Amino acid sequence: MTGKDVPGLEEAAPVIPAGTKINVTFLGNEDLEMRVAAAKAVKDLGFTPVPHISARRLGSQTQLEEFLAALQAVGATDHVFAVGGDPAEPEGPYPDSLSVIRSGILQQYGVKEVSIAGYPEGHPDIADDVLWRHLEDKSAALADQGLDAVILTQFAFDTDPVLAWITAVRDRGIHTPIRIGTPGPAGIKRLINFARRFGVGANAMIVKKYGFSLTNLMGTAGPDRFVGDLSQLLAQEPSSGEVSLHFYTFGGLLATSEWARDYVAANS
Repeated sequence: MTGKDVPGLEEAAPVIPAGTKINVTFLGNEDLEMRVAAAKAVKDLGFTPVPHISARRLGSQTQLEEFLAALQAVGATDHVFAVGGDPAEPEGPYPDSLSVIRSGILQQYGVKEVSIAGYPEGHPDIADDVLWRHLEDKSAALADQGLDAVILTQFAFDTDPVLAWITAVRDRGIHTPIRIGTPGPAGIKRLINFARRFGVGANAMIVKKYGFSLTNLMGTAGPDRFVGDLSQLLAQEPSSGEVSLHFYTFGGLLATSEWARDYVAANS
């Protein structure tokens, strides 16, 4: 959710299981107060807030500490997601999420678990060898500092690169829990546009495999086939370790929450 999504969260709350982790984004067009208010709303509604810390958007160490102090005051620092962020040039002293982790500041404000980014299909602006080195370095830094870690991935449509990437993570000796990103039900055109923006594969084969229609971009698609296929494949690969899902709610919090509820009911 974003800082503007509190009304949507309140609407969806009755459908979401208590304790569910809900990430709160760190957008450039929102301020500290909006981000903290959203994290507080998550907490007050009985869920687990995971505020994002966008390293390259932080103008100073003071700004990072002010943000963490405000989150701590509303009980929202147990879990955070440290990510590099979008700006081409850092706005302050943190060029990437690793520099935030290595600062040692997170623990001072009660952080216990840090999510870090994973990219099963790569990143449009970062070479694969750099992505792997950063993942290894961040995993090691969190372990050295006694912080729990979660790898939270970019959303995906295709199980093949996801499974290959999970295997590669485990082969590197990283046994951190992984949460595979998947879009909640949303308009097909919107999903494909997001995929192109983030370098996620959405070619004709994948579009067809997962039920999208290139001739009718007005429809809506959900992740039913992707989630079902991934579940079956992971059941055959016990070496994959702990793998769960993270939903990107492009179609809205309520629509995604209702989809998840109905999917669980239908497959129980």
